[in-house]
Amino acid sequence: MTPAEKLAMKRYYFIVAVNMLGTAGAVIGLLVAGRAQVYGMQLFGGAILLASLYFIAVVPRFLARRWKTPAEAAPEA
Repeated sequence: MTPAEKLAMKRYYFIVAVNMLGTAGAVIGLLVAGRAQVYGMQLFGGAILLASLYFIAVVPRFLARRWKTPAEAAPEA
């Protein structure tokens, strides 16, 4: 395996880990909001949920765009 392939695999696994972390945060937010007895805790759980959904939607795309191979460096097909 070439160093470029190893780097690509590490980056892929990192993006997958970020998605899993965001999903875990969303589940925790749902649990906090669902089990809360006080409105403030429900609001806090909802905030965690929304922040996690934003994290899932934005961070992997940002990382993929940041690590994208430049057009002139891409191998020709």
